[in-house]
Amino acid sequence: MSSEKIVVCGAGGFIGGHLVADLLRQGRRLIRAVDLKPVEDWYQIFPEAENLQLDLTGKEACETALRSAHIVYNLAADMGGMGFIESNRALCMLSVLINTHLLMAARKFAIQRFFYASSACVYAADKQTSEDVIALKEPDAYPAMPEDGYGWEKLFSERMCRHYREDFGIATRVARFHNVYGPDGTWTGGREKAPAAVCRKVIEAKLSGNHQIEIWGDGKQTRSFMYIDDCLKGLQAILNSGILEPINLGSNELVTINGLVDMVEDIAGIKLKRTYNLKAPKGVNGRNSDNALIKKYLGWEPGIRLRDGMEKTYRWIHDQILSGSKKV
Repeated sequence: MSSEKIVVCGAGGFIGGHLVADLLRQGRRLIRAVDLKPVEDWYQIFPEAENLQLDLTGKEACETALRSAHIVYNLAADMGGMGFIESNRALCMLSVLINTHLLMAARKFAIQRFFYASSACVYAADKQTSEDVIALKEPDAYPAMPEDGYGWEKLFSERMCRHYREDFGIATRVARFHNVYGPDGTWTGGREKAPAAVCRKVIEAKLSGNHQIEIWGDGKQTRSFMYIDDCLKGLQAILNSGILEPINLGSNELVTINGLVDMVEDIAGIKLKRTYNLKAPKGVNGRNSDNALIKKYLGWEPGIRLRDGMEKTYRWIHDQILSGSKKV
């Protein structure tokens, strides 16, 4: 195993940076980390890895990334929170070039295993209309009605992985991520997701003395959020498993956005006046992960409590704000 070269695509981002760190902790040394951003702008940089700045929408760049490799984690995508993906559908769709060209390169170089990070945004919108959501099972992605733009790209790329496995023998594995959060990720700038955005808003309100917070939507929409450590454990287990179909990777601890704000206020030791922006992007009314399949296959499911993960995330964002960090 130590002689296998691992490529992490999207290594300059949140999940990718944590994955490189985890692989190095395991004693893996043949790691190629790839991202579109200049290396100095990556969230986590490890000199022990081979760090490459490449635009993976291009075929040649994907071949450069995968040459001499054995295992590929494709976490690369142009994406963000709901505010970003609802306003940048074309950019999100163009990520299809990344996975397509990576699969072509994986076939060319006979890659042993290929992991694709999909999303709960592939699930049919008509199954997510109520806050009292029924947890989403893997078959609920069909008949197809995913999130416009981002969700369609993810669903199409899932199918590409399936057909490259069936037609060309590439061992592809696909996980549908449900709202991953934690330190060393995007927390401002428009691409951040709800846990980071709420932490930032509460911290800024506390530090400024202006004890108010704007919430997108009515705050009643429900979600589940998976801490990064659970995500890392699950995605590596899925890569090394015999699971052929796309599978949920997410917490099933459901919370409303109002409840998430309550939690962060409690962590911060403050109460804020709330205003609700009903015109802002808020996504579907309810979404949760049904974990029956991952428990069946792996005997495991994400289990880190939301409160515990949010405390760590809050502390990290608090430190970023106080230090004047420019990384977003």
